[in-house]
Amino acid sequence: MIDEPIVAAMLIFALFALGEFLSVVSRARIPMLFVVMFGYLLLLWTGVFPPDIADKANISAFASILPAVLIVHMGTLIPFKQLKEQYKAVLIALSGILVAVVLVILLVTPFVGYTSSVVGLGPLTGGIIAFVITSERLQELGLVSLITIPALILGIQNFVGMPLAAFFLRKLGVSVQKELRETGYQTVAATKEKQEKSRKSLLPEKYQTQVILLFQVFLGAAIAVVLGSLTGINYSLWALALGIIGTYFGFYQGSMMEKANSFGITMALLIVVVMSSMNSITPSMFTDYLPEVLLIMVVGIIGILIGGYFSSKLFKWNPNKGIPVALTALFGFPGDYIICEEVSRSIGKDEKERKAIFNEILTPMLVGGFTTVTIASIVIASILVGTL
Repeated sequence: MIDEPIVAAMLIFALFALGEFLSVVSRARIPMLFVVMFGYLLLLWTGVFPPDIADKANISAFASILPAVLIVHMGTLIPFKQLKEQYKAVLIALSGILVAVVLVILLVTPFVGYTSSVVGLGPLTGGIIAFVITSERLQELGLVSLITIPALILGIQNFVGMPLAAFFLRKLGVSVQKELRETGYQTVAATKEKQEKSRKSLLPEKYQTQVILLFQVFLGAAIAVVLGSLTGINYSLWALALGIIGTYFGFYQGSMMEKANSFGITMALLIVVVMSSMNSITPSMFTDYLPEVLLIMVVGIIGILIGGYFSSKLFKWNPNKGIPVALTALFGFPGDYIICEEVSRSIGKDEKERKAIFNEILTPMLVGGFTTVTIASIVIASILVGTL
């Protein structure tokens, strides 16, 4: 029955729905993406899900082109003026991963060796691209078995990073909620509405249909991918830049995919890409390399927490805001967006509160995620594996 595309798709979305349900019931204490990732592994290992379930559902090919589309959309979420103010988020995110790198090399190397420490740091401080850089270098050196370490870290760091980030963001959200109720959040909503109205628009409103809006976003994504292949600069950076610049000059509207009524299904399909990246992890891999992986992760995460806390204090940020920004190294996009959505939804008592909390936490989390996963992790992985 799973061979039927509609049945395979239904099972995937059933897992997503379970994650959403548990997130709502637990008031975001159990992140939706955590449930999806852990549940997928269990279903994979028990044979309930075949490894190619996404292919059977006929959604893998389309889902694989969506990261660039969603990153362009992300660029339309943040007003340019607000983005310029987020330099502290960049420095806090960098502080977290730099402290993690230093601690892992100093404290873990004596126990597992320099090579094992280094191959675990790329994915720990970032994501899939850092993993690819690390695995390619290991293949060149004939150390294929060690690929298990970065693969495991890439697969399970979400399980630690997302609940930790949600814990701190919930505390921040409660304080934002309290402040809003004391000062009145009518002004917050009015300010946000004023920002939206003040954005330029090159396209007359009558032409801003769902299909045309989707074309604009896909156009930006296509240009980003082409520029990435021509320049060697990762397409995600081009996509983010095009989203921000396009919004600033009025080619894009704020929240493009939401206005096109396409964000929900697009985000769900992107999670399929993230989920499918775990197909190669087997139960035996856990038993063989679990001690090394746990040691690297424990020391590395402690380093991220220390760096995030002290840099938050240095820049006079609430640690409940700064620490999750540093923790984005463990999950990046789309986890950073999903957590913000879940936390604001679980804490806000009405739509105005939810929007105010969401707007407060979204921008630094997105900026932090791009700093760690998209930029810094690639640089760190490239430098460290070059020393092997």
